[in-house]
Amino acid sequence: MKNNKRWMQVIALIFGFVLIASACGNDDDAPSSVEPSAPDSSADAGDTADAGDTADAGDTADAGDTADEAAAPSDEPVIVCELAYYTGEFGEYGPALTADVRFPIEEVINEDPPLGREWRLVSEDLGTVGEPQAARACLDLHDADVIVSIAHGYRTYRPFMIEHWAENDSPIVPSVHGGAIPGNLGGTAAEPIFRAQGLDEALGTTGILYAESIGASSVVIFATQVEGFQLAANAAQAAAESVGIDVLDRIDAPAEEPSYRAQVERIADLNPDVVILQVGPVEAGTIIKQAAEAGLSLEWIGETGMVLQEFVETMGVDVIDTQQGIGFAAFTFDDTTPAWDYFSAAWDGAPGYGDEFGPATDLYHFSTYDVLVHTALAVEAAGSLKASEWAPAMRAVGSAPGTVCYTYLECLELIRAGEDVDYEGVTGSGDYTAGGVNNVTSAYTPFNSDGTTGTAVILDPVRSLEIIDAIATQAVCDDDNNCEW
Repeated sequence: MKNNKRWMQVIALIFGFVLIASACGNDDDAPSSVEPSAPDSSADAGDTADAGDTADAGDTADAGDTADEAAAPSDEPVIVCELAYYTGEFGEYGPALTADVRFPIEEVINEDPPLGREWRLVSEDLGTVGEPQAARACLDLHDADVIVSIAHGYRTYRPFMIEHWAENDSPIVPSVHGGAIPGNLGGTAAEPIFRAQGLDEALGTTGILYAESIGASSVVIFATQVEGFQLAANAAQAAAESVGIDVLDRIDAPAEEPSYRAQVERIADLNPDVVILQVGPVEAGTIIKQAAEAGLSLEWIGETGMVLQEFVETMGVDVIDTQQGIGFAAFTFDDTTPAWDYFSAAWDGAPGYGDEFGPATDLYHFSTYDVLVHTALAVEAAGSLKASEWAPAMRAVGSAPGTVCYTYLECLELIRAGEDVDYEGVTGSGDYTAGGVNNVTSAYTPFNSDGTTGTAVILDPVRSLEIIDAIATQAVCDDDNNCEW
C-alpha cells in the first residue's frame, strides 16, 4: 500500500508538470502582460461585459481578441427613461407630458439616430412612489442612458445621483421640470442636468414684471404647497418688493382641493390690482371660475401649466371675458425661424399629437422637443453617451462659433461632416448658463376670448435677469459637494 501511494504521488507530480508546460505555451503569441480594464462606467443599456472581459483601447491585444470586440461601438438601443406623472397631483397631465417626450424621439430623432443607435422610451411614474424611487427604477430596472426631467424632488436624492455619476459617468439628464433646482447646480460633467424652461423663480419674477408693466400697484400672491410653486411665489414676493409693488397677502393652500372659495373671499376683500397664481392648471381654473361666480373681475397672472388644456376646460371659456385679464408668465418661442416652421408643422401634422394634446404653441410641447433635439445633437457631436463628454458638447452645439442650423437633420449632417454647429432652436439661442439653465425669452401670454393663447408680450430680458440674479436661491455646498438650499 505504501508503494502504491508513492506511485500515485509520482503520477500526480508528472501531471502537474504537464499542466504547467501547456499553460506556458508560446510566449511570442501573446502580450507579456495585459491588465483588465476597469468597468466602462458609461456602458450602454445593452452592454453586459464584465470588467475583466475588456481591454482598454490602448492595449496591444490583437484584432481578433475579445478586447477589441468588446470595444466596438454598441448598436443596442439608447434607453431614455422619463420621470412621468400618471398619478398624484399632476396625474391628469401625464399622458400629454409623455407625448411631449415621445414626439421628438419617434418622429424626429429616430429618423437618423445619433451614433446609429435607436432611442427607446420607457416611463416610470413618480406620482405615487415619489421621484427618488422612480429615478432609481430608471437606473436599476432599465439601465437608462438618459433620464428625462429630474424635477423638484431632486433635493431628496441628490447625494445618490452625485455618487452614481461619479462612479458611472452616466446617465445624461435633460430636464423640462427642473426649475426648482437652484441655478448654480447642474450644467457640468459631475452633475449633467440641462434645463429647458429656466428657473421656477423666473416664473414668479416674470409675473411681477408684467404686473409692473400694466401699472399695478398691489398684488395678492396665491400658491399651492408644492415646492416649485412655493419657490416661484417666494420669488414673486421678493420681486414685488424690489420694484415697489405692495403685496397685500400671500395665500398658501393645499393642492388638489375641490374648492377654493374661502381663499377667493379673502382675495375679494383685499381687491388687488393683480393676482399672481402659482398653482397647477386645474387649481387655477377652479380659482378663477369661483371668483367669476362670486362676481369678481380681476387681472390674473398664472404660470406655465396654464397652457395645458385642463386649465380652460376647468375654468370654462365663457369666464375669460368676465375678467380684466387672464394669462401666464413664462417664456415664448420665436415664430420667425425655420426651427419653428419645422416643429409646428411636424407636431400639428403628426397623428396622435396636435389633434389629441393641443397645438404646437403649448410651452411643454416645444420646450421638450427643443431640449431633446439639442441632447441628441450633443450625443452625436460628443460621439458618446458619457456625461463627461456630453455636458461640454451641449454647450458646444448650441453656441457660437459654428454654422447656424435650425433642425435636427440639418445639424446632424453638419456635425457628421466635421463642422462645428450653432443650434438655434424653437426657444431661442441654445445657450445655457453655467448651471445648465436654458437662456429662454421671458414673456407674458394672454388668453383670447375663445380659450386660445394670444400674442406673447416680450419682457425686458436685461431687467428680468438683474432681478432674478438678485433674488434667486443659491445652493450652498461644502468641499464634499454636499449642498443645502
